Amino acid sequence: MLLPVCVKAQDHHEIGIMVGLSNYYGDLQDKLFPSNGYHPVGGIMYKYFMNPHVGLRFGASYTNLSAADSNSTIPVHQQRNLSFNTHLFEMQGGLELNLLPIEIDRMKVTPYIFGGISAFYFNPYAFDPSGNKVYLRPLSTEGEGLPMYPDRKEYSLVNVAFPFGGGMKFFIGKAFMLCTELGFRYTNTDYLDDVSKSYVDLDSLAAYKGKLAKTMAYRGNSKDAPAYGNQRGDSKSNDWYWYGNVSVTVYFRAFGNAKEYIKTKCPNFFR
Repeated sequence: MLLPVCVKAQDHHEIGIMVGLSNYYGDLQDKLFPSNGYHPVGGIMYKYFMNPHVGLRFGASYTNLSAADSNSTIPVHQQRNLSFNTHLFEMQGGLELNLLPIEIDRMKVTPYIFGGISAFYFNPYAFDPSGNKVYLRPLSTEGEGLPMYPDRKEYSLVNVAFPFGGGMKFFIGKAFMLCTELGFRYTNTDYLDDVSKSYVDLDSLAAYKGKLAKTMAYRGNSKDAPAYGNQRGDSKSNDWYWYGNVSVTVYFRAFGNAKEYIKTKCPNFFR
């Protein structure tokens, strides 16, 4: 009978920002933690904890992702010479579990884990031999949407990912929470980099989509252009991206008593 009262007495909200670095893992990058391809990531977040152990988390973030065969150590990838860039917007929600009962008047430090689901928008592009920015999806570089390849549907630019990871969180005084976090995103698409399956017939691709499509589908030496059916990507696994970030949030007992909380818990410059 007393459990709901105890849980309610310990609930709190957190609102703040996060900054860090992002990277990508897929057909153009076979190392999870490479020596290149890092980009800044930033976002906002909100958390609601029902008790010191279990909470809900929601957030929105923006970053860039990129990779290039020119950085690969695999000869066939260097010969392929593909590359991509994309802006990526993400909205995510999930559960967060504190392994220790962190709370203002109790534990001040705890490791934590999280998992959830996110929706993200991307739009891969690259640069043609003249240095012009070219969006890759309309070119159907692997025959997506072309009548002679009915099994290759045009991929969506809005997709789902499954975030999971963990980190450490610390109280700073009695008003702020600092979190260091590493979070991975397994996506439901293999076209984050516009590379997934095998090569199509490049002459047929040029007939339907123009010479630029043929140029961007294979960017190596034209004399070594692969034949129809040769492997271009690995369709057996989808693409990943990940964030390594630090977040700072303001800790509120509840929105209803925010003013009272600021007066009693926050430093003088917030009063």
